[in-house]
This record gives sequence, C-alpha cells and structure tokens, in this order.
Amino acid sequence: MARTPQTRLIHEGSQRSHYGETAEPIYLTSGFVYDSAEQAEARFRGDEGEQGKFIYSRYGNPSIQVFEERLRLLEGAQACVATGSGMSAMAASLLCYLRAGDHVVASTVLFSSCLQILQTYLPRFGIDVTLVDGADLKAWEAAIRPGKTKVFFCETPANPTLALVDIAAVANIAHGVAALMIVDNAFACPIVQKPLDLGADVVTYSATKHMDGQGRCMGGAVLCAEEFYRDHLQPYHRHMGPHMSPFNAWSLAKSLETLDLRVTRMCENALQIAQTLEKSPRIRRVLYPGLKSHPQYDLAQRQMQSGGSLLAFEVEGGKQEAFALLNHLKLILISNNLGDSKSLATHPATTTHQTLGEDGRAAAHISDALIRLSVGLENSEDLIADLLTACRF
Repeated sequence: MARTPQTRLIHEGSQRSHYGETAEPIYLTSGFVYDSAEQAEARFRGDEGEQGKFIYSRYGNPSIQVFEERLRLLEGAQACVATGSGMSAMAASLLCYLRAGDHVVASTVLFSSCLQILQTYLPRFGIDVTLVDGADLKAWEAAIRPGKTKVFFCETPANPTLALVDIAAVANIAHGVAALMIVDNAFACPIVQKPLDLGADVVTYSATKHMDGQGRCMGGAVLCAEEFYRDHLQPYHRHMGPHMSPFNAWSLAKSLETLDLRVTRMCENALQIAQTLEKSPRIRRVLYPGLKSHPQYDLAQRQMQSGGSLLAFEVEGGKQEAFALLNHLKLILISNNLGDSKSLATHPATTTHQTLGEDGRAAAHISDALIRLSVGLENSEDLIADLLTACRF
C-alpha cells in the first residue's frame, strides 16, 4: 500500500527490539559483538548474509539507520548518510567526489561557512571554484571549463536573501557537461522542496534546522543515488568520520514525525508576516518567495510547495535602525539559528555573514539594513504585533 509523506515520517524505518516498544530504542554503543571470529571475518569481508549488519558505529548504527531510512524515503532518494552537522554534510558531498584539478561552479549567495569551504579550503587541495549569479543561467554556462567542471553547487532559497536558483535548468546545464548538481536544501527542507525530483544529483541538509526544529541537537544529511553513495560517499564517511551520534539520530528521527505539521504551520505564519510587513512604512522591502513582489515568484511557484518558513526584510535606514528593531522585539528571539519552533531573528551582516567582509556581503546583496527572520509556531497575530511594535522605534 502506497504511503503518503506524512505517514512515512511516522512509521518508515522503525526497528523494534524484542520488547516491542512503540518509540524506537536508542543504541548508545560504539561497537558490536560477534558470535564467533568467523562471523567477524565474514562481516568485515561483506559476505552474503552479513551485509548491512553492524560493525562499528562510525560505519553504521541502528539508531542512525532509522533516521537515515526515514529521511531517504521522504526525499525519494536511493541512499542517505547522516552526519554530525550540516556543514559536515556540505563538506562531505564535495570532498568525497572532487579531486585536485577539478573545478566547481557555485552560486554567489550561500551560507558563509559554505563559502569558506569553496573559497578557502577547496583551493588548498587544488580545486578551483567560480562563483556566479545563481539566477543567471548564462553565467552558469559561461563559467564551465570543459573537462574540468565536475560539480555545480547552490543553496536555494539562499541564506539570507531568499534568492532562488532554477534547479531544473541548472541541473540540465550541469548534466550537459557530465557534472553533478548538488543542492543545499536546508532553508526549504523536503516538505517545501524536492531537489531530486527537479534533476539534482545530491541533496544536503543541516538537520539541526527544521528536522530537529526545537534547538536541541546538531545533525546533517546527504542524499544521493546508490552509485554515488557506493563509489564516493560511503568510503569517505567511513574513513573520515563525520558521523552522527546515535542519540542525536534518535532525537532527529522522532522530530521527523512532526516535520510536516510544524513546517506547514511555519510557512503559513511566514506568509502572513511577509504580507503585513510589506505594508509597513518602516520596511524598505520584504524578501519572501511566497510574495508576488519577490523577483523570482514564478520560479518559486514552479519548484516550491510554499514560500517557506524564512523571510528577510530591510528596514529604512541601516545597521542602527536594524539593531533598534531587533532590540525592541519582546517575543521574537535574537538568534542565528533557524527552523526552530520559536521565531528567531538575526542581523546577517554582523553575525552569520560577518566573515565575508564588506565586499563579499555587497556581492551577496547583504546590506546593513537586512534582518533575517525564521518564523516559528507561535500565533501569527502575536508575532505580527511584536514586529509592528518594534518597527515604531
């Protein structure tokens, strides 16, 4: 019987012990015991009947497997690997595949740590990177280096400006030169957007965000085809060790059960807030893919199920006015996290994207007047009242 995503999030991947518990058990163990030396040998060798069984929690663990399988089925991927953080997932998706002499094309507007990987660390290993305007398809094409370009990388919607990349179109360009399309889908999450269905080859997540959704634990995930997993991601993951802890995996697997409910409510709240802020004389502009005023609204309608749970807006003025608004919020918290059940606001220019420098922020269209808002589960009227009150100062 076919199961909907909502049902899969609750039931898929479950592994009950002989006790028959309703909640999945936590397997807080680093290693596993074998019945005999011969069985240990066979398991390490991967003999028939021993494949998929556990050797060491860096390689695999029952609690981690539940999270991976549940997310894999939700995403519609052939393989999923859980990692210790979102950034370890981003790094793994690139480093497991790229070699010295390879070339990457990436969109300019990315989370600052992703830019650090691309601009600081990959070049140390002889991997060249070209940044392009993610919305300009001709720029993606022009950046290609025949025979050398191996990966196209983007984040859409992008942090913090909510700029979009046409996943299907860019994936088509990438595949034309036998390159992989890797998409950081952390801002959208699989409830809002399915990059694999649009042509992406690899999808990465910070599970710390919407998947946990309650500010408790770190995690990441990489989803891909079986071939990419077998030939590149699995050996990297086993030997480089960016694995997720069993406890975090258990917590995240439980949180996935309510992901659809939480994200749907967050998106509804975000749209109402965005529509209200557009009318405020203290707000210069609102950036939200679900608004018709968003420059890529039509693209959002094609590739996203909703506008998402995040928005950004610019106040009239600059840093001083943005700080004044943040400091007068009473309900919404100042925090650089996102995807939480609590609404969180931050000033990207001085927090998440501070390390880019003035020129880097200008290239990414991150002004001193910009505030990023992650909308939570509170009553939307309470959130709107808090924002409008803060706008008066």
